[in-house]
Amino acid sequence: MPQKTILVQEYMTRRLTSLSPDTEIMRAVQTLLDNDISGAPVVDGEGLLVGVLTHKDCMKVVLNAAYHSEFCGTVADYMTSTPIVMSPNISVVEAAQQFLEKKFHSYPVVEDGVLVGQISRRDILNALEDAWQWQNR
Repeated sequence: MPQKTILVQEYMTRRLTSLSPDTEIMRAVQTLLDNDISGAPVVDGEGLLVGVLTHKDCMKVVLNAAYHSEFCGTVADYMTSTPIVMSPNISVVEAAQQFLEKKFHSYPVVEDGVLVGQISRRDILNALEDAWQWQNR
């Protein structure tokens, strides 16, 4: 039986919580906590991905706020401004290989610079399990 090629776009999450680079950093931290997410893409007014803000990026900010009463700045001051991204048109096998090579839990999915979704380890596991099911029917 021929193997079916499954693309990232078939399993990526399209409805995302995103942040603006101008958002006050403590408000962004609260957004991550309120939405129970470990990070969020940062997009400009045209939907172009300009960075990613993660819990790790926020740790220093929250530490300073909690223990030293020092906090200020915007998401742009703390985000990773050169995130590694995936294309919606690569196979989930290629995506799985990238997950194995890096320690990231998810990647922004970008097409022509515009954020179109996000793919996680869990999404890839679901896709690979579906591929296995399809091949073994």
